[in-house]
Amino acid sequence: MKSRYQNYFLLFGVTVLAVMLTQLDYAEVWRGISHAGYWFLAVILIWVFLYMLNTAAWYLIIRSQEDRETGRQGVKPFFLYKVTISGFALNYATPGGLMGGEAYRIMALAPYLGTERATSSVILYVMTHIFSHFWFWLLALILFLLVSLTPCLPVSLNSPPYWGGVGGGAALLFILLGLWFFMVGYRKGLAVRVMNVLRHIPFVKGWAGGMVERHREQLDNIDRQIAALHKQQPRTFVTCVLLELLCRILSSMEIYFVLLVLQPSLPDFLNSLNSLNSLNSLTPCLLGFLVSFFILAFTSLFANLLFFIPLQLGGREGGFLMSATALGLSVSAGVFIALIIRLRELIWTAIGLLLIKFSK
Repeated sequence: MKSRYQNYFLLFGVTVLAVMLTQLDYAEVWRGISHAGYWFLAVILIWVFLYMLNTAAWYLIIRSQEDRETGRQGVKPFFLYKVTISGFALNYATPGGLMGGEAYRIMALAPYLGTERATSSVILYVMTHIFSHFWFWLLALILFLLVSLTPCLPVSLNSPPYWGGVGGGAALLFILLGLWFFMVGYRKGLAVRVMNVLRHIPFVKGWAGGMVERHREQLDNIDRQIAALHKQQPRTFVTCVLLELLCRILSSMEIYFVLLVLQPSLPDFLNSLNSLNSLNSLTPCLLGFLVSFFILAFTSLFANLLFFIPLQLGGREGGFLMSATALGLSVSAGVFIALIIRLRELIWTAIGLLLIKFSK
């Protein structure tokens, strides 16, 4: 990528990050970090490993598209790791979520893969990343219903933040529609269909129409490359989805670490909650992870519905607050979880923006 474009992405990201930093109460931030102690470092460092899972999924997609006749050099895993972190950093800072980060990824890979392959690999990875979210939410919904029927957590199916009754039906419908949409996209491609939808949207329909007419062949090639992964390499496709799903599940650990800060004797705390003693088959540690899993599942769903807000400011905090209190935690606990996770996002956003200027 040309240095000029790197500077544009960096300047945009730093500007938005600076605006986000002005919204923080630094006295509260310092109290939170002091209270978290070494567990705050654990929350930061776990994402070194989680970003590796993201990179591995994307790397498998790129390798599955490898065309040795192009004569282009391949992409090194460590370079892809850097681009992955920077791409997520730009997504955090961009209104609309999947805008700045994906443009940056395509431009970073184009010199190595060519524009078409770079574009199709990025689209495929984004599809897989979002597709795994829907499976994550479906898994959380099923587990929550099983847990609620046991019961082993101090929540009821009528809890507003969770998926019971009408809310559960609406969540299930939304999840199934999302899974169906992406399965169709995997089978038939998505680039041309998305552009055709944009042709009917005011303000962008003129640009989209011209883009389709000028680049019909390239868009068709991109769709063929997208469909090829699902049709010709189903094992790679399933592996990529499972890697992303595993990343979603393991990211619950950062919330578990924060719970250990709030309650150093977490097993005793969990046993003190209503109805927990009625289920002897779950250990307190597993139960703590399950609580963290449910908090993350609802919060991520709630925050992604507010995708248009930079850094999902407010949406994520509200999700943490509602989900934590529904599971028997205090309001202050929900606020503390949201603060620590927000600080982690800001730190990794800063790291990702700095990595934009490193070519290796």
